[in-house]
Amino acid sequence: MGGLQRFEHKLEQAISGVFARTFRSAVQPVEIAAALQRELDNQAQILSRERRLVPNAFSVELAQSDLDRLAPYDSALAAELVEQLQEHADLQSYVFPGPIRIVFEAAEDLGTGRFRVLSKAEASVSGHARYSARQRTRAVLEVNGTRHPLQPPGLVVGRGSEADLQINDPGVSRRHAEFLVTTQSAAATAPGDGPLQIEVHDMGSTNGITVDGRKVSRAALRDGSRVQVGHTSLVVRLLEEEITDV
Repeated sequence: MGGLQRFEHKLEQAISGVFARTFRSAVQPVEIAAALQRELDNQAQILSRERRLVPNAFSVELAQSDLDRLAPYDSALAAELVEQLQEHADLQSYVFPGPIRIVFEAAEDLGTGRFRVLSKAEASVSGHARYSARQRTRAVLEVNGTRHPLQPPGLVVGRGSEADLQINDPGVSRRHAEFLVTTQSAAATAPGDGPLQIEVHDMGSTNGITVDGRKVSRAALRDGSRVQVGHTSLVVRLLEEEITDV
């Protein structure tokens, strides 16, 4: 029995065949599974002779009618699809940058029985920065839907456990880039209340960094600046003043 046949059989057992009957004239789960596998194959990027990076975040867009039929079973289906993708990845020596995530969304331009798959590589991110006092958060780094405080003196981004902001991206070096944050003191302001200055420096990484699409070794950053490290984008956001416990 092939992988997709096993998937279909397991899914029917998991939800008593109700889903298959409900979807008899609409989108079939095995079609979605096949499309997700093709997406992995089409988007695979070579890391080494034996390893290829593939997307791990997927959006399955469906007609509203199909999405409504799917709603009672979406969690069970997503769990089975994740397991199927992991099995396919293991067979093909694919590497995911982070946990597999599958969501189902409505698309107005799709009719009943039609769907499409969108994907992206989304590295898992964890912050280890420590600050000695209660500090004003005036800037953050947005990474894969998460926000991380960007405060003086700054932080190191990398794949290694010693990095302040750890990104599980195989294209990122252990200590990839350093974000330096300083404030300009002014006579009329208290210490730390002056204009914020943010720079990024490449730390001798293997793949380098780009800022707003331009490869650099160091650069000054502003609100909205996009820094690319490996396959991951980090966006600088300046905030309205807020106090954060750290």
